[in-house]
Amino acid sequence: MSDEKSAVIEALAPAGRLRVAINYGNTVLAQRGENGEPVGVSAALARALAEELGVEAEFATFDGAGDVFAAIDDDAWRIGFLARDPVRAEKIHFTDPYVIIEGTYLVPDAAPFQDVDELDRDDIRIAVGKGAAYDLYLTRALTHASLVRAATSAAAIELFAEQGLDAAAGVRQPLAAYAASNPGYRVLPGRFTAIEQCMAVTRAQASDRVTRYVENFLSRMKQNGLVKRALVESGQDETQAAP
Repeated sequence: MSDEKSAVIEALAPAGRLRVAINYGNTVLAQRGENGEPVGVSAALARALAEELGVEAEFATFDGAGDVFAAIDDDAWRIGFLARDPVRAEKIHFTDPYVIIEGTYLVPDAAPFQDVDELDRDDIRIAVGKGAAYDLYLTRALTHASLVRAATSAAAIELFAEQGLDAAAGVRQPLAAYAASNPGYRVLPGRFTAIEQCMAVTRAQASDRVTRYVENFLSRMKQNGLVKRALVESGQDETQAAP
């Protein structure tokens, strides 16, 4: 075994278990399998990394990205899958993205909005999942509209509908799925941001050897088609895979 691989195992897989954070808040990336175990592209990458290292993948699952980030201080995980954000980067080393998704808005059919840029007004209230990538982005970007935070991204959609808010912010695919099954709603064209989903290593473990190994691993998984295959196998669009 190479010295680099040994260093990675020591940092990320103490006691022979790769400690992985999986966020169920973004259904493009992770879903609950029939046996209760996580499935989807994030889980596939985690299992592939564990197999390459010769260790067991041990999953810590969370309902939202904010919960994943908060759990860093408890040393609950060593590898995660989160959207790149400058606030998170204070405690996390991000790889290049493996998936790129669109942040947009769900609105009532009767709403006058035709473009995402039309919602930054003083009288607009937008539901968002607390601590999600689009919450962090919109907190910086919006100058007039107000954000109403729910515990998770899924809860934000319900909050939007129940309270009659002006919009719900989130990932396009779950918003479109809600609109398809709930008449009276539509998803706006365009996006307010492109969200880069990356592998994440906690800063406490992010030595040069560790980050270089994880970045190289992800590059190989994109090149060999694992990311696209895992997206398709979990019912997602392979075009969301990062180049």
